[in-house]
Amino acid sequence: MMKYFQRMGRSLMLPVAVLPAAAVLMGIGYWIDPQIMQGGDPNAIAVFLVKAGGAIVDNLPILFAVGLSLGMSKDKDGAAALSGLVSFLIVTTLLSTTTVAALQGIAPEAVDPSFAKIGNAFIGIISGLVGASMYNRFSHVQLPQALAFFSGKRLAPIMSAVAMLIVSAILFFVWPPVFSGLVSFGKAISTLGPVGAGLYGFFNRLLIPTGLHHALNSVFWFDVANINDIGNFWASTGTKGITGMYQGGFFPVMMFGLPAGAYAMYRQARPEKKKMVASLFIAAGFAAFFTGVTEPLEFSFMFVAPALYVVHAALTGLSLFFAAFMHWTAGFSFSAGLVDFVLSSRLPLANHPFMLIVQGLVVAVLYYTIFTFMIKKFNLMTPGREEGNDETDEDIDTTIPEGGNKFTPMATKIYAGLGGDENVTSVDNCTTRLRIEVKDMDTVDQNAIKATGVPGINIVGKNSIQVIVGTEVQFVADEINKIRK
Repeated sequence: MMKYFQRMGRSLMLPVAVLPAAAVLMGIGYWIDPQIMQGGDPNAIAVFLVKAGGAIVDNLPILFAVGLSLGMSKDKDGAAALSGLVSFLIVTTLLSTTTVAALQGIAPEAVDPSFAKIGNAFIGIISGLVGASMYNRFSHVQLPQALAFFSGKRLAPIMSAVAMLIVSAILFFVWPPVFSGLVSFGKAISTLGPVGAGLYGFFNRLLIPTGLHHALNSVFWFDVANINDIGNFWASTGTKGITGMYQGGFFPVMMFGLPAGAYAMYRQARPEKKKMVASLFIAAGFAAFFTGVTEPLEFSFMFVAPALYVVHAALTGLSLFFAAFMHWTAGFSFSAGLVDFVLSSRLPLANHPFMLIVQGLVVAVLYYTIFTFMIKKFNLMTPGREEGNDETDEDIDTTIPEGGNKFTPMATKIYAGLGGDENVTSVDNCTTRLRIEVKDMDTVDQNAIKATGVPGINIVGKNSIQVIVGTEVQFVADEINKIRK
């Protein structure tokens, strides 16, 4: 079950990765005309850019349905994406306010208000899962000769439509109480104000290792429980100083805190290993600061020093609490890095965003001080402090294929360390990690893999291993797939 949810988290990265495009368009539009949504005579170029970005943000549930269906399918075929889209269109049409009014024989105004919110991220996720399931089950089914045209991949969208008829019938009765429960949960957290934001930040980081943080994010960031913090912030439809409270506190952590923690780990590394870990922490720290992608840093210590990771989660919660308490807000569409900070800082709902930089400097001092103290006090085995033999197995065949690119040597050595064709059964990747299935975990040479300079390795099951590479992971995965026979 855990592996299934991890696959979901990985698959959701595809539609989420589209959001930076919306950030660029909307950010530039609001930069040109910060009062674009406040009436008056708006700048035509600003309107053009903001509406173009809104086309992505406003249709995020559809992107979830298509992207999740594609990512969860067994061979990533376009027919799976179509199945997810068909699933979403079926359920959102059947459970729209107009259709429900006709089914119940009542006026549209009397329909339960939950049906007006049926086209949300949660329904998009369900649609994507159904679409992927139908594709995996029916894409290779052969029908009788008379119906042969509808066999195989053409059958998947058809069966998705049939399946969603059943799902829609269930949701007709289940959705109103489920929606009410989600709204109640969101309202309960919202009533806690800054404390609720702090609790959210704490659990958001704690769930990163499992990939389940996406489920928590959907409640606060998207329109699952009427909070929709990201959408409302970028659409400027909220309360200044309040909307964005579930985003602003991440900037001090991702841009300043984690890089400072990385510097603390570098300072505490063994002298002979400082050069090796420096390359890791410089690259990972820059990724966190510039783009807000923190997984390379977090995975470098979360399993070797879990107590330190819990402290990181607590500091994240503290940062969100304080930013919300001070009503300092900024927003992001992808993650809390410099790019989104600059683009969002002139949006109408951005409230004293540059105070988040001041907070970030304080957070950096806290991270560096606490990380240094804990590493020394408890002798934590953070990168560069590991004991044991650092040599790799010289018998491993790491012959570099001719041609290729700069990622080929790294991919070749990682693949050899995994055991090569005889041991590797599948290779996939998410935003920053290689996700590999192997026959025998004992065959994997972790030292050989670490020698390539990757931030870390995560054993997630008897036959499942993750290699943390960073934001260029796709290119490494592509090279490994070229090497595989």
